[in-house]
Amino acid sequence: MVPDTAFRGLNHHPESLLLYTAMTALCFKITMCWWVIGLLPVIVLFGRYFYSRRVIHGYLEHAMSRDMGDIEGFYMKSPDSCLWVAVVEGKVVGVVAAVSQQKSGGAVELQRMSVDRCCRQCGVGVALGRKVLEFAATHRYSSVVLGTTAYTPGAHRLYQRLGFRCVGVTNGYATPGARCSLLERIFYRVRHHQYIQFLDVQDS
Repeated sequence: MVPDTAFRGLNHHPESLLLYTAMTALCFKITMCWWVIGLLPVIVLFGRYFYSRRVIHGYLEHAMSRDMGDIEGFYMKSPDSCLWVAVVEGKVVGVVAAVSQQKSGGAVELQRMSVDRCCRQCGVGVALGRKVLEFAATHRYSSVVLGTTAYTPGAHRLYQRLGFRCVGVTNGYATPGARCSLLERIFYRVRHHQYIQFLDVQDS
């Protein structure tokens, strides 16, 4: 997650590239020193890696202090939520959860979708996603929603293959667990994509 956010994500944020260019030009004007200019890209990449790592670790700690620290209590004791794992040869290689969002007009939110890198493109993500859709249909929810900050095209193709469509993008999304300091705003920026799929639920 860290390299994906810190490096691949940079291509999707022209405002960050503009800021770094302005910082470089200002530095050159102040110092008139070429070796400082050459050092700036290294500093920028290190800053993005460091703050991406810090925010993502904060996000994981936030998750562990909430639902992922008590999976059975949070997901398995209520009929309005559930969590599934994918197991291959005795090893957990994927996870996904479904949580009722009554405030969203009777929607289910797909959460915690994650697949081990060695098992991607093998149908694991599709199988997990279909579990959430089956759960929503069985409980007669009208739609399934999800949000993702993934930059990898494969993640978005997965949701589109499952029938989801993107309905909004938030640039500069505040990741849960982030401290939102000035340096984090400079070196850590992500896009949050919102997806939805409406279900054909007929009254019996």
